[in-house]
Amino acid sequence: MSLPLPESVDAVIELLAAENYVCDRQLATALFLSLKLKRPLFLEGAPGVGKTELAKTLARALNTQLLRVQCYEGLDVAQTAYEWNVARQMIEIRLAEAVHEADRETLSRKLYSREMMIERPLLQALTQTRSPVLLIDELDRADEPFDAFLLEVLAENQLTIPEYGTVVAAEPPITLITSNRTREIHDALKRRCLYHWVGFPTVERELDIVRLKAPGASERLYRQVVEFVQRMRTLDLFKSPGVAETIDWTNALVALNTLQLDPASVQDTLGVLLKHQDDLVKMQNGDTAKLLDELRAKALL
Repeated sequence: MSLPLPESVDAVIELLAAENYVCDRQLATALFLSLKLKRPLFLEGAPGVGKTELAKTLARALNTQLLRVQCYEGLDVAQTAYEWNVARQMIEIRLAEAVHEADRETLSRKLYSREMMIERPLLQALTQTRSPVLLIDELDRADEPFDAFLLEVLAENQLTIPEYGTVVAAEPPITLITSNRTREIHDALKRRCLYHWVGFPTVERELDIVRLKAPGASERLYRQVVEFVQRMRTLDLFKSPGVAETIDWTNALVALNTLQLDPASVQDTLGVLLKHQDDLVKMQNGDTAKLLDELRAKALL
């Protein structure tokens, strides 16, 4: 069953906005083309900029199933596509022995039938009657050979199972692939996708996001937080805070009844924004004071 898809870029923006996802026009255009052309969308960018959240929001907005492959080192077919139900196969073999069934061909067909298969997300995405959203998350964490395994699924919307045959999707899944770029993804895989780099948002867009995702702060505190984080991203940090950290920090400050930023409130909550000791030391050694001085100069403090 085909999904009712948005008919324009503006419709994509409105669809996501209804689910509290603030999407810029370039990203909305990439997503619209992915839906229109039925091509996977490959999203690269720093952690915490909303790549995974986009897939979750899209599934909610389209009222369809989200199937997620969370990538990690050592990932293989059994975790992502399918595996055979060995326990059930053994039962079939014992039953065949008990009734002295001698037809090996018939037994082999039973052992490698769909009923004996345990479907994982990649295969599930091809067997749904209603197009799901397939999220292949943080592909850069998986080993390089996994890129090659995905090619058939991404290019042909099918999966070949040696013992069974080829499973072809009745309705192609809406596929989003994310990467934090800790390694380069194979060019052959990228060629099968539309590509979009998800960067950090502008001040105004990040303000819109934080207002939606972290209610309860004053307008003054929202702007102080976003301006502070935006300036922090210009520093030479091991890992700059993403939008997710901006949201978490705002929620933390609200929980502490903070009315506005000051040196004490920033220092006490830096662990919400930064997750590396060297970055914390750098901020504690003077960069916090420098950024607060910049906010004062703009009359934000």
